[in-house]
Amino acid sequence: MTYEEAIAFLFPRTTTIKFGLDTTEALLERLGRPDRIVPTIHVGGTNGKGSVATLVAEALRAMGARVGVYTSPHLVSFRERIQVNGVPISEAAVAAWTSELRSTILERDATFFEAATALAFADLAGRGAEIAVIEVGLGGRLDSTNIVRPLVSAVTKIEMDHMKYLGDTLEAIAREKAWIAKPGAPFVVGETRPEIVAVMRREAQAAVASVDPAATVDWRIVPGDRVWEGPLGLAGPHQRRNAAVAAAVLKALPVRWRPAAAAVAAGFAGARVPGRLDRHGKWLFDVAHNPDGMRALVAALRAAPPVGPVHAVVSILGDKEWPEMLVQLDEVIDRGILTVAPSADTRKWDLEWLRRWLQDPDRPPARAEWALIPDFDEALAAAELGAGTIVVTGSFHTVGDVMVARGLSPI
Repeated sequence: MTYEEAIAFLFPRTTTIKFGLDTTEALLERLGRPDRIVPTIHVGGTNGKGSVATLVAEALRAMGARVGVYTSPHLVSFRERIQVNGVPISEAAVAAWTSELRSTILERDATFFEAATALAFADLAGRGAEIAVIEVGLGGRLDSTNIVRPLVSAVTKIEMDHMKYLGDTLEAIAREKAWIAKPGAPFVVGETRPEIVAVMRREAQAAVASVDPAATVDWRIVPGDRVWEGPLGLAGPHQRRNAAVAAAVLKALPVRWRPAAAAVAAGFAGARVPGRLDRHGKWLFDVAHNPDGMRALVAALRAAPPVGPVHAVVSILGDKEWPEMLVQLDEVIDRGILTVAPSADTRKWDLEWLRRWLQDPDRPPARAEWALIPDFDEALAAAELGAGTIVVTGSFHTVGDVMVARGLSPI
């Protein structure tokens, strides 16, 4: 099996989301349980988990550890998801591990994410990662990554997203995410709203008791006023809060894996996460894909206004709260171009609804000039007319597709 054949085999399975751990367990059993070889740190949350995972990994690398990272989704290449010391999984490894797992994937009707998670642990162990940072894919309780036995678990924050799968209240979403708590592993919580923390306390205790009835949760709640004050490679005020959560995760590690203050500072200062306020010339990429993410982007643009005029290329998935997101973005841009990212065509927003929405006299008055240009290439060409900054946002698909069109690579 070649890399291209492996990707062609895996990607059609992205149309299925299946909760439960049995299939992931079966795939890992086929590989000899590589997930039990490398010590892990497990990071969940609605937003910020990719940034926290990166910050933790960079601090561990700065202390000299060989660090594996598994994150999702990717922007351009599947290989971005699985890295050891910043080096992505090789095409040959993707092909080899997919070939090895093919029969079990078919037998178990494994989803893309179940297969990718098994591939990740195989590659991280195979490349000699000494410790790995694992990002939750969706939710927590029944997410494929929840087979880990981590040194530390962490939840960054709770916001509304993926309501179809996790529930339509913050409390319901919190219940799902709290189940990454494990006996004997400190549980770092970045969420501070008392009513949500109370839900997480109950569910986390239920989670650890389901494994060990005598166990209690080792809570490490990050105070709401705590932010990282030192140099930080990630832009935006929200990243200082993410960095505070990452610092708490590192402090909760066993002494063997706990970086010194100098390593934490060096790792945080050099950290970079593609697609998060990620500038390439006049293009500024940010994967904000829900209202909370858009609020963070808007706050960052206010805190450090880019060279104007500010244009935006926006494509949001149809199941997101996109009217609220557009109203927020309107506050900080001069012109917005709504389009459809090619890789999200099957999940695109309703263009007729969007046209009616743009023409609706009862919607909030717009500050910016807005246009709907469904053709992606035409939208990019329109955005490039004139000087200033072009903000690309709305989804991972949008950022990734524009990067491909501009010849940019996140790795």
